[in-house]
Formats: sequence, structure tokens, C-alpha cells
Amino acid sequence: MSQIELQHIDVTFQQKRRTVHAVKDVSLSVEKGEIFGIVGLSGAGKSTLVRTINYLQAPTNGKVLVDGTDLTQASAKTIAAARRKIGFIFQNFNLIGNRTLAQNLAFALTAGGYPEKEQPARITELLALVGLADRQDNYPSQLSGGQKQRVGIARALANDPDILLCDEATSALDVETAEEIIQILKDINQRLHITIVFITHQLEVARSLFDRVAVMEAGCLVEQSATYDLFAAPQSDMGQRLVNRFLDTTLPAKVQAQLIQQTGQLLALRYRGSDSLSPIITQIAKNTGVDINIIQGRVEFIQDRAIGVLAVYLTGSAVAISQAIQAFQQRVDYVEEVSVNA
Repeated sequence: MSQIELQHIDVTFQQKRRTVHAVKDVSLSVEKGEIFGIVGLSGAGKSTLVRTINYLQAPTNGKVLVDGTDLTQASAKTIAAARRKIGFIFQNFNLIGNRTLAQNLAFALTAGGYPEKEQPARITELLALVGLADRQDNYPSQLSGGQKQRVGIARALANDPDILLCDEATSALDVETAEEIIQILKDINQRLHITIVFITHQLEVARSLFDRVAVMEAGCLVEQSATYDLFAAPQSDMGQRLVNRFLDTTLPAKVQAQLIQQTGQLLALRYRGSDSLSPIITQIAKNTGVDINIIQGRVEFIQDRAIGVLAVYLTGSAVAISQAIQAFQQRVDYVEEVSVNA
């Protein structure tokens, strides 16, 4: 049985005399101990959907099951008990500015019913877990953004949750600091076996953190797969847009200017593994009679598995180029015909 199961979730709001369908018939499941990501652009419905898991947002239709309990049919007492086992990490930290880090954590512990006499030891343990053991008496204003988010993680872990919900938890951070937060979350997941549901519009996070990923667009779930499969061969238009933005194959202006003078077709290719495509390119060139020039290429690692990214330029007759494109489509995971702008 899945630890989290959302069945046909709808969420609608009344906003300025109109009905907003924030989430539309979304079903997904999250297994115990995995890191599950939900990606999409702003306004896709990600945050609204995740808030149904801890029932801060009641769905208009559908069922929310956490550890087998249907929260849509549960009493207020049962829902409150379920929430205590679900931690939440916010994008903007939400720390209490006039309280020290220890006091911030004490507030969360007290709210969760943690015994007061045991709180100092627990606070020390939590801050050590996120690398801030020596900062108990500091105030949030004395911390960097990354340090504030570490405190946010410690606070979310205060009452020993089974599930962590993360709402754009790295969006306010620079790239290097975001990587540090991602590593902390990975370590927590592995050491404490906590299930993590993380929403983001940043595929840089998905690349190294998520086990599986769902893609949302306009309130709908449009794709769901293993993270590596999303990057290698996205199936939805939105998945392709997000991955293409991350695995950018935009050419330098000087290269584009040179290609504009020629008659041919630029292709962006993606393939699994770090092996070269040279044998395939040579074979397709020989079989179709086109000239194939490699413009640029690189290898990205998604969850420690390689994906090759290559830009090639085909020249020859229109028929031969069409045959070559079809051959690439049969041999390579993802092929995009790219226009060269004048």
C-alpha cells in the first residue's frame, strides 16, 4: 500500500465572481521512503495539490489517503493527528524573527506536544542534524538564506514526522546553497527513511533529488515517470518544455550566423548513456547520403545516470534529410527539429 494516495483530486475556488479550477482530476501515489517530485510552471496547481496531503486544503472532490486513512472522511481529531506526522518546509523560511533558533524550534516542539524537559536535548539534536549545532542563540537575521532554510528543515523534523512536504524549498537560494539543501534532504531521507514530496519549477532540483516525478500544467497531471525517463524522453508537451529549458541546446550567435548561410536542418538529440553517437551518425550519413556535422555536445548526469545531449546539422537534398531525421527518430530517444533564426 502506498503511503500517500491521491485519487481524482479536484480543487476549485471562487475568486472575484468566477470559479478557478486549481487542480483537475489528479491521481498519484507516493511510496514510503521515496523522494517524489512535482514540477511545473507557476500557477500549475502544485502547491494547492500538495496542501491537500496535510489537509490544509480540502479537495472539492476526490480522496486523500495517508497511511491508509482517508482524510476526506476523517474526524478533526484524526486529521490533526495525521498533520503532526507531516512536516512542512516553506520557500521563504517563515521563522519567527524575534526568537532565537532554539526558541523557534521550541515553539514547534511545544505545538506538537513534545515534553518541555526533553526539548533542549531535542533542539541540540535537530540543529546538529542540519549543521548548525553552534548557532542555538542566534536570531534569524544573523543567518544566511541557506542557514535559515536549514533551520526550516530542523523545524519540520521537530516532531519526528513520517512525511516531509517541501514547497519550492530552494527557489529563494543561489545555486550552490540550493545544492547544499538538496544534499541535506537526501541525507535525511536515507538516514531517517522519511518520505519527501517536493514541488518546484527548477529541474536542477529534480535532476539530483527526485526518485520519481510528476509534471503538472494548468491544474492537470500531464506526465508521471522515473526522473531519468523524464529527462531522457519526456512524453508531454510541458515535460518537453521544462526539459528543453534545462538541457538547453541554444547555439552561440556566431554559430547560428554561419548556419543561416547554409540550407539544412539543425537537430537537437538526447540519448541514454554516455557512449558516443558516432557509429549511429556515420551509419545514417552513409545510408541516406546526407552530410552530418556535430555542432556541440555534452553529457548530463541525472540521478548518477548519463544522458547525452547533441546538436547536429544535416545538409543534403530535402528527401535525404527527411530520411535521416526518420532514422534518428528510430535510433535516438529524443529528436527535435530546431529552427535557426536569422
